[in-house]
Amino acid sequence: MLEQLNPTHILIIIIAYFLVLIGISIITSIKGNENEDFFLAGRKSPWYIVAFGMIGASLSGVTFISVPGWVGAKEFSYMQMVFGYLFGYSFIAFVLMPMYYRLQLTSIYTYLEKRFGVTSYKTGAIFFLISRVIGASFRLYLVALVLDQFVMQHFGVPFSLTVLGTIVLIWVYTFRGGIKTIIWTDTLQTLSMLVAVIMTIIFISQKLGDISIVQKISESDYSQIFFFEDFLSDKRHFIKQFIAGIFIAIVMTGLDQDMMQKNLSCKNIGDAQKNMISFSIVLVFVNLLFLGMGALLYIYAGEVGIEIPTRLVNNEIKPATDLLYPTIALQHLSPIVGITFIIGLIAAAYSSADSALTSLTTSFCVDILNFEKEAQSDKGSDQSLKQVRTIVHIGFSVLLFLVIMVFSFINNDAVISQIFTVAGYTYGPLLGLYAFGFFTKLHVQDNIVPIICILAPILSYVLKVLFERYLGYEFSFELLLLNGLLTFVGLTFISYYDEERVKNSDVF
Repeated sequence: MLEQLNPTHILIIIIAYFLVLIGISIITSIKGNENEDFFLAGRKSPWYIVAFGMIGASLSGVTFISVPGWVGAKEFSYMQMVFGYLFGYSFIAFVLMPMYYRLQLTSIYTYLEKRFGVTSYKTGAIFFLISRVIGASFRLYLVALVLDQFVMQHFGVPFSLTVLGTIVLIWVYTFRGGIKTIIWTDTLQTLSMLVAVIMTIIFISQKLGDISIVQKISESDYSQIFFFEDFLSDKRHFIKQFIAGIFIAIVMTGLDQDMMQKNLSCKNIGDAQKNMISFSIVLVFVNLLFLGMGALLYIYAGEVGIEIPTRLVNNEIKPATDLLYPTIALQHLSPIVGITFIIGLIAAAYSSADSALTSLTTSFCVDILNFEKEAQSDKGSDQSLKQVRTIVHIGFSVLLFLVIMVFSFINNDAVISQIFTVAGYTYGPLLGLYAFGFFTKLHVQDNIVPIICILAPILSYVLKVLFERYLGYEFSFELLLLNGLLTFVGLTFISYYDEERVKNSDVF
């Protein structure tokens, strides 16, 4: 057995894994490549396969690398948010999904057109497109950094080509079958990620000796889950984390075309609800597993004298906790761990990016280009719509590349914090729009909705700065809730009651 993986071995592993994904895409490719099957897989997906694959898509490269590195500063406080997820996923399963299935939606943002009007519909879709492009780009950026440092620099490959190659590979195996391919590749990718984590835990526990790893973690400085002190200035406070978890789950799954597209591909609402509930329960234990591995990484690093990696940010040397896991897995443990880590890393990158690329294509085609209306009219043939869809698919691939390259010049914070902070601004208007639609029977002046949705994030940022400066209140992920509330209030100001429209509406 090799003493240590070198860049050549790692590159061979990546190529082999990619070939497996290509094989899956060929097996699951759509005959004729029809648009409806590309978007929803004919609504025939097995719910248990969707549920398992969604774990990988939900975790992504951020959880795979950032969450273990996060343990050093945040301990197990992330679990407070995960407990909030359970309530959010229940709301999705029993409130949102029944409505989506009843309306037979391909894009979930079609609801906004039925409820408010075309302008609101387009506004919601555009905010999703912005949100998903940013989120997917951050995730791919993180993985590209690791590949660049541990593999591609050895061959003299510039960072831009590493990113480009990653995106090209994703496009190659997603353009054939769309969401049908994604559901099955996500299953493989979830399995790969979990195997990598379990193997890492096993080998580190062997290095640490006979003591129980549960005992080792519980006695360490990293195991505290609940934080109830200093509500104003501690971002880890339970109330902040728990409430934020509820609403993050609702908006980043229930109001996100990426995640809901998989649920809408199930045979019926019953199967979709089974998928959502089982997925949410398993996700609690999976996140606990990742945090446990993170604690073990820090414990092991401390005992054998491994220094926390650093990175130059704005001319300052700062801890690069995102690189702790890859450093230990590739340079200090068995090659078996290194192999499973690389496969898990690539799986993490692809599990979020491939579904994001497919959902972006779906949303743009359906919501912006009106594919469903075109298909029902005589304006566009199936072949012409397929050609447009392919162009859109390529276009979003290029856009992801460009955004990642921008991030490579401006990144100055832990990746997971950046993703959720940005999501607090971009997903907030979606939260406000849907909450207003569900919980009121009021209507709005459709053409003013975009103004409200733009002003709400701006005002959220201003309030965040003022609260932190003058009240000492540190916003965490509850910024999402503030943003949604401001959107809701703004919509209320431009609302009116139309009894006739309420009687004729089928979306309440």
